[in-house]
Amino acid sequence: MNTFGKNLTLTTFGESHGPAMGGIIDGFPAGYKINFERLLAEVAKRRPGQSVLVTARKETDTPEFLSGISPDGITLGTPIGFIVRNADHHSSDYDEMAKAYRPSHADYTYIARYGLRDHRGGGRQSARETVNWVVAGALALQWLESKGISIEAVLSQVGPITAGDLFDGLMTEPEKPFCLEVNPDLRLAMEEFVKETKKAGDSVGGKVSCLITGLPAGIGSPVADKLHSRLAAAMMSINAAKGFEYGMGFRASSAMGSKVNDPFLPSSAPGEPLKTATNFSGGIQGGISNGMPVFFSVAFKPTPTLMIPQDTVDTQGNHITLNPAGRHDPCVAVRAVPVVKAMAALVVADFLV
Repeated sequence: MNTFGKNLTLTTFGESHGPAMGGIIDGFPAGYKINFERLLAEVAKRRPGQSVLVTARKETDTPEFLSGISPDGITLGTPIGFIVRNADHHSSDYDEMAKAYRPSHADYTYIARYGLRDHRGGGRQSARETVNWVVAGALALQWLESKGISIEAVLSQVGPITAGDLFDGLMTEPEKPFCLEVNPDLRLAMEEFVKETKKAGDSVGGKVSCLITGLPAGIGSPVADKLHSRLAAAMMSINAAKGFEYGMGFRASSAMGSKVNDPFLPSSAPGEPLKTATNFSGGIQGGISNGMPVFFSVAFKPTPTLMIPQDTVDTQGNHITLNPAGRHDPCVAVRAVPVVKAMAALVVADFLV
């Protein structure tokens, strides 16, 4: 399947080293004016080649909209088609990989599933696919903001360098002003760790945390369409994602119920939305939003492509040594920040459309 969503859908196409990536967004509300300057700025956040922390591949990542938006930037309610052209692909870097199964990649599983694979940059399995999601998510973000809903994401961990439990303040004091900007010294430490990892030819994992505010109570369903299950499905679709948790997450397994229940506060006026004194639930109860901030984190594995020789086998099952080639992110979590934000926006917008 290449389609996300139920009411607001995104169907994508393209290979990493093909002519272009692209997508078709269906169900986007009509009559909304798009701020293209903001959209391009959002898409640029995942663009490769911007620093030594990410892959050196140079792409402008400028979307070309083919339909669904009027010349003056108004959505028409019809399918929004777009492409993002690929310009800087070095397919020859992957010649050796055509007959090798790379460790911890989807090479073997693609052969098992389809009987063939596109070895050039990973084809459809490449993180290049996520540019489609960020374009669509940037549109959804603007529409959600018109509804008073805000979504932010931040790199909260790189290897052993962590911002701690970023959302602890929100769990115990939900109304406390909260800033997603990581401490500058901590950010610098993360950057230096990634640089040293890259210099060694290795890679490192990381974590991205996301905060959704302004979401009203009542979004989601209690059984098969829970808000957190839809968020989890979207996040776990992102390349290299290995874990998802919301609210107190895995800490719930060692917690006492008397310490983490979220007591309701008396309403300020009849009919006013209720609030809770704490927010260990992460803004979701019974699969449905309760009006409190929704927060979650996504764990990403180290990039499996290393700039050091690796033992593996060829397509005939014979032992070979895979030599390093290509251009890759030493820490995929760095560029996953706008992807997490975009996928969260698409999930929430899909519920609200």
